[in-house]
Amino acid sequence: MTLPHAATPAGESDPARPVVGLAVGRGTGPEVADVFERVLGALTAGHPHGVAIERSPRLYHSYVSLRAERDVARIRALTAEDADHYERFCRTLAARGTRAVFRTAVNAQSLYLVRQRLRSVKVDLLTGAGRSLLLVRDQAQGFYTGDNRHTPGAVTRTMTFSREITEAVVDYALRRARREWPDGHLDRVVMAYKFHLLDGALDAWVTELADRLGIRVDLFQPDTVNRDLITHGLPDRTLIVAGNEWADIMHVVLLDRFGAPRQESRCTENVCLDPALSGLVEYQTVHGSADDLAGRDLVNPVATIRAAALVAERHAGCPGAVRATERALRALDERGVRTPDLGGRHSTSAVVDALLAVLDAFPADVAPKNDALVGGS
Repeated sequence: MTLPHAATPAGESDPARPVVGLAVGRGTGPEVADVFERVLGALTAGHPHGVAIERSPRLYHSYVSLRAERDVARIRALTAEDADHYERFCRTLAARGTRAVFRTAVNAQSLYLVRQRLRSVKVDLLTGAGRSLLLVRDQAQGFYTGDNRHTPGAVTRTMTFSREITEAVVDYALRRARREWPDGHLDRVVMAYKFHLLDGALDAWVTELADRLGIRVDLFQPDTVNRDLITHGLPDRTLIVAGNEWADIMHVVLLDRFGAPRQESRCTENVCLDPALSGLVEYQTVHGSADDLAGRDLVNPVATIRAAALVAERHAGCPGAVRATERALRALDERGVRTPDLGGRHSTSAVVDALLAVLDAFPADVAPKNDALVGGS
């Protein structure tokens, strides 16, 4: 299939040949990476100079691979090495002008150390039943970030909240809302944080920021947001800025409320707010490393396929990639071509083979209905 070519988005290092980063973790990471490369290659086949993939030379650990070490000190050391290496990889790519990285699943502590350092937020637009919700998850601060200090029989985890990062996260969330809803209409801004634990500091920062911007921001405890969701639902065009502790747990509930697909079939987008990263975007699947499926050719490829489509359209100058991919995925679903976790009998490679064949047969400019691409945990 050949998709029409358009100019590469501003900021890529070489307009003639876009570069996409690729970071691979253990477990099913190598198989997922192969899916990404195959689908991205097919979707960008019409690019006159091709698309370069710069792969990180390190195979990062999953939680399962780290457990095999059976030594806390060794696990801590490998966790730190993975975090330092991946951070350098992202910073190097960004310095060269690359704007997109696809990463397979890696151990959570390594990942969140990097997210803290790069000041990342996770972005999730949910639509359904005539309503839309923009969820921006604060990954730069909170319990999921921080360092561990070990003493005999105890682990002390230290985390930080700051006015600077809070304002950066809210500022990005508002800018992203304007991008998603360009007519400027935003019904409500809600923040879900356990702010009572912070001695009134977060409350004061948000109040001052809202006054300065001239907007209303409702800062609630997570359980209050949950009760409102159950009792009243959320109005159309609600922006939720949330601590990752609440958002991680509630994501599956929000997907259910908006009639969205399962988490395992969705990809997600992480945006780096550190100014040195110039808005580098990291794409990932929502499912984990699935080490039990490693080497069996059974991992669900749908989320990876969707990530490849987003990268092709947003960062490799291939308009129509998302529409064509969604139509092809729907055609496969109608034929029952799916992996066992979705009730099918097909292998990973068989699903990808079928998808590429359908993409070859379909024109790229036919828009599907009910696209459901980005989500995450």
